Amino acid sequence: MLRSVMLGAALAAALTLPTTAAEVELEASDSGQIEFVMPSGNIGCIVTPEGGTDVYQPEGGGPEIMCDRVEPEYVRVVLGDDSAEELDEVADPSCCGADQVLQYGEWTTLEGFVCYSERTGLTCNTEDEAHGFKLARAGIETW
Repeated sequence: MLRSVMLGAALAAALTLPTTAAEVELEASDSGQIEFVMPSGNIGCIVTPEGGTDVYQPEGGGPEIMCDRVEPEYVRVVLGDDSAEELDEVADPSCCGADQVLQYGEWTTLEGFVCYSERTGLTCNTEDEAHGFKLARAGIETW
């Protein structure tokens, strides 16, 4: 009897979990940049297209994704076509006021980058997965 109850509870729990991640499309602002935040409000990103904007030109011409994590320490990670870099000293901290939210379980493709939102953090990489990062409260990893 107990085995049947446990099996039934496990089956019910499995049915409430998402089976696949959902792809979403995020809108660019008038400048051409795309901004989004994680549901926690602890991570926010801005994506700049190749060629940059009237007021910002990424190193190497872009495209570029720049994500800030607020807690436990303010950190910025910058991902370009050929590298991911962690910046511990940020001169212009400006996270996390975007209107678009990349919900947990969603992913999006932006200017040649793919970003996945999970409760455990945000992972973004180049489409060929050669370079990327995972940004979370628990830590930061770049490759």
